[in-house]
Amino acid sequence: MADLADYVELTPSAARAQFAELVDRRPAPVGQRQVPFLPVETLLCLTASFVVDHTRFGSGTATKAPEPVQALAALFRRPPSSVLAKMANLDGSRSHGARWDQVAGAMLRQDPQRLADIYRTMLTAARAIGVTRERLADFLNLEEGGELVLLGQDELDLSALEKDIEARLSDRETETAGELRETERILIGAARVGQHVFASQVLENCGGRCVFCGFAPPAERKFRLLVASHIKPWRDSNNRERRDYRNGVAACPTHDVAFDSGLLTINGGLRIHVAPAIRRAVIAGDVARHYFARPPLRDVILLPNGGEAPDELYLRWHMDHIFAA
Repeated sequence: MADLADYVELTPSAARAQFAELVDRRPAPVGQRQVPFLPVETLLCLTASFVVDHTRFGSGTATKAPEPVQALAALFRRPPSSVLAKMANLDGSRSHGARWDQVAGAMLRQDPQRLADIYRTMLTAARAIGVTRERLADFLNLEEGGELVLLGQDELDLSALEKDIEARLSDRETETAGELRETERILIGAARVGQHVFASQVLENCGGRCVFCGFAPPAERKFRLLVASHIKPWRDSNNRERRDYRNGVAACPTHDVAFDSGLLTINGGLRIHVAPAIRRAVIAGDVARHYFARPPLRDVILLPNGGEAPDELYLRWHMDHIFAA
């Protein structure tokens, strides 16, 4: 039986042995219980949660979940619903699962560098026993180096997060103080990863450029020079709204701050509105014109071909509650 070290201190030899077992595995016959998840399966599901929002899919829609869910299901010889269920176990969405799933998940979410090292160990082991990139892609883009950087963390309102977690813990009267602290760690880690997934999806949906002025930094710099934040702020949103990428826009730092503080907004027709204070500043000075004249501000927000427009309900909320009209 696996223990915590098998997850958080995964060795290359152990990873190779587990991938060899996966390669030889056959799917469980219909009606027969599946074999327990190996540590490498659990860890790959954990890293997949940095890419996919599992809460958007249920048992009936599991086959529509994006990669890497389908590839992991094929590699594990399990249905996609099992991969999504394991992801839910890891972030506390489900109250049951293997003993060390949630503990290991909480520890590694708090230490992204350690998780990145384990991820690279797994991919190296997989390649060593013949698992190609076609079967197991480098979905975190870390195989050749790089860092696992959590996006959008500055937007998390810690006081609102603590209040939200306290509400979730209030119905767990049977748990001990230690169990409640562990559950709190799990929920905080899951919120941080959920915010990262949201920000990643917003940046992709907006084509990696500022929707207000079109600034598009080089790919290797876009996560530092673009900000993906909520239209209806995180603190005011429910769990579904916090994860909905149509509740977000990507912007350069200047226009992100202006939008968050109500100096810019977007109407239902996707036209950009400028607050009176900014219009006066544009008339009065060159610096304001540099950022808020038209151009560089566009009349209508920029979205790539195939990019989805923000939901009008969020835009209306921003117009009514944040915009300094």
